[in-house]
Amino acid sequence: MVDWIKKNQYWLSIFLGIALALAEFLFNPFALKADAAKAVAVAILMISWWITEALPMPAVALLPLVLHPLLQLSTIEEASKSYSNPVIFLFMGGFMIGLAIQKWDLHKRIALHIVKRTGTSGDRIILGFIIATGFLSMWLSNTATTMMMFPIALSVIVVMKEHEKPGPGLLNFSLVLMLVIAYASNIGGMATIIGTPPNVAFIGFIEKKYGYSVQFLDWMIICTPLALLLLAALYFVLTKWMFPNHIKSSSEANTFINKEIKALGKLSVAEKRVLIIFIITALLWITKDLINGLKLFRLDDNMIAIMGALALFATPSGTRKENKPVMVLDWHDTSKMAWGILLLFGGGIAMAASLEKAGVMSQIGNWLAGFSHSGGFTLVLLIVVISIFLSELMSNVAQVIVLAPVLAALADALQLDPLLLGLPMTLAASAAAMMPMGTPPNAIVFSSGLVRLKDMLKAGFVMNIISIIVITLFSWFLLPLVMKVLN
Repeated sequence: MVDWIKKNQYWLSIFLGIALALAEFLFNPFALKADAAKAVAVAILMISWWITEALPMPAVALLPLVLHPLLQLSTIEEASKSYSNPVIFLFMGGFMIGLAIQKWDLHKRIALHIVKRTGTSGDRIILGFIIATGFLSMWLSNTATTMMMFPIALSVIVVMKEHEKPGPGLLNFSLVLMLVIAYASNIGGMATIIGTPPNVAFIGFIEKKYGYSVQFLDWMIICTPLALLLLAALYFVLTKWMFPNHIKSSSEANTFINKEIKALGKLSVAEKRVLIIFIITALLWITKDLINGLKLFRLDDNMIAIMGALALFATPSGTRKENKPVMVLDWHDTSKMAWGILLLFGGGIAMAASLEKAGVMSQIGNWLAGFSHSGGFTLVLLIVVISIFLSELMSNVAQVIVLAPVLAALADALQLDPLLLGLPMTLAASAAAMMPMGTPPNAIVFSSGLVRLKDMLKAGFVMNIISIIVITLFSWFLLPLVMKVLN
């Protein structure tokens, strides 16, 4: 029987997705309206094929371009807009910057110096990346942080492979290093208002609807300790429990690192120019709010990423080929780029847009209201659970934009401060750890090919449970003390 299942796994996966989608639409167990039932059926089909890997994930992401117009959920023009969402160009620009860093071995130089300073044991390297990534993500968008740390982490893995023997330890090290880059970016972004777009979207809604602003320091008093606790849990869960690597520091490894650094020599002209563009891009990400405050023009993360990429194509590397200057990045270099991830993210946005348009999100809000009699703590817990698992399937920014008004109306009806329901929902929206399309950092590290879906599902589920507990307890017990949300 087992052999038969393995032999027919492809067809079983295909028909399972179709059967689940048809069952949801035909029997409509959630009593949804017609368009909502169609949107959910398409979502079920996509999710089941993603999980079972019946088709390549980027190929599954193209389904909305066919099924949404076919089922009259949207026109082809509306569906295709999701695949040109501005955040996709942030991905594109970031990937191109990463390619240039790798092309000229700048990533190897940076990685070697990181390993030299943190120590060559597997756990020490991972801890160093968690601290660095979490701190950067407090001030940069989590996506921008991941874009910067991703090529560096890849090069650390290359360095470790050159020294360590192949085996489970090295595989676990590579897997965990990729996962912590994504998870630490997501968690670090919770710590400040500017750390991740969902935070900004939620605060903007609160200010517009209620006319008062959440102070930057108040947010940090609650969310920074929460983020630190989650980062500590991330380290111990992945390195000590789920995926131990047992890679120990050694004098041979230190000698190897010093030898490699010496072999690289001084920074080449191309490395210097790539580094300058990389630093300028990072500084623009950090200071864009100050620049926008001058009101001369307006920058956003997406524009900055593309500006950095264009600068790479226009900057000579200091070498010539056939009497022509070689640029630090040529178009043929982009053949190595993870184009499929761009489609994957576009498909996730398209799926989310159809669910929102069909009214599925508002129905979730109405359903939540039915639990208000169970008490405030239960309601907050339920909101966190729904938010964290919902964000596995849709854009967390879109989720906050859709759910914030729903929860605000619910809070008003129950005479609760909207922050008591909205803040935990917002934090949970950034904690998705199970699916590649859950957050942009998840998608970026998944593109490395070092993270299997089943490993991300397993590690992500555990981190989701920990996040649910921590966010719920902090929101219920600490939030009223700091922001005085309860009378």
